[in-house]
Amino acid sequence: MNDHIYKKIELVGSSPTGIEDAVNNAVSRAAKTVRNMRWFEVSDIRGHIEDNKIGHWQVTVKIGFTLDA
Repeated sequence: MNDHIYKKIELVGSSPTGIEDAVNNAVSRAAKTVRNMRWFEVSDIRGHIEDNKIGHWQVTVKIGFTLDA
C-alpha cells in the first residue's frame, strides 16, 4: 500500500486578466521544476490597483506534490 505523503510549497501567481489565470500562471511556472504535483489550494486573493482600476490579480497558491521514492 502506498503512503499518501505530500510536500507543500507556496507561490504567488499574478495576472492582469483574472484569478484563474493567476492560478494557472503559478502552476505552470512550478511545473518547470516541481515533479509529481497532485493538488493546489488557494489561500489568499488580492489585487494591485493602478489608476483606480484593477491592475492585476495576485493569488497565493499552495501546491502539494509527492516525493520521489
